[in-house]
Amino acid sequence: MSAGQSAAPLLRQWRDLGADNVLLDGFHALKHALRFDASVLLALTGDREAVLALARDLAPDLTGTLEELLREVPVGTLHELLPRPHPTGVAALAVRGSGRARPLARSEADGDAPRTAPVVVLDNPRHLGNVGAVIRLAAGAGAAGVLTTGTVDPWHPNVVRASAGLHFATAVAQCEPSALPPGPLYALDPEGEDIRTLALPDDALIAFGSERHGLSSELRERAGRLVALPMQPQVSSYNLATSVAMTLYHWMSGRRPDAGDD
Repeated sequence: MSAGQSAAPLLRQWRDLGADNVLLDGFHALKHALRFDASVLLALTGDREAVLALARDLAPDLTGTLEELLREVPVGTLHELLPRPHPTGVAALAVRGSGRARPLARSEADGDAPRTAPVVVLDNPRHLGNVGAVIRLAAGAGAAGVLTTGTVDPWHPNVVRASAGLHFATAVAQCEPSALPPGPLYALDPEGEDIRTLALPDDALIAFGSERHGLSSELRERAGRLVALPMQPQVSSYNLATSVAMTLYHWMSGRRPDAGDD
């Protein structure tokens, strides 16, 4: 059987699965998805041995799993499936919402224990790369999750690519402002209190406005406190991901180093 013939069933399977599942674009996205127990349905590469060599260097804990999972297709096939294949030559499909993160409770009655880490709320974000960068930050900092309002899908392939697959390490969802989970709402706003003067509680919701328009009036009015990041005069703003990083670091710096290891 030729390489093209042997690849045909895999391509049909990819197209059948692709509409309802999440694209993992590149080795690092697949690596993180597997580490955080995502349900990976299919993984393709144009050079299986090169990817396994990369795994032996960067993710030896996953080499055995990847040996079983990876399916090789002819060189160039990924270009037929994806508009811009990742330089590592790997693409996979995973089940949206699988992984270790638990869904965020929508009310006090839904949660069986108080939250021990804040939720990042992105209010109508527009830049897919920024959303992915924020999810990556949230996973690294141990935040409880990232919620987005507005029309952008936080599981869009470009967002997952920017997060390096770390969607599966923390809760990620889209919701209306009226459906936010319980917790005190702190909103970032230039007119707020200097963040250095207060401590962020572990169960906080921390809202960040869109890159262009800032906070919506709905979230601004709902916020229990407005909080500002320190900034030199005449500097207009920080990048969204930078603002989230500074805020989560402030929260982390107020905890014991082992507080998130429970």
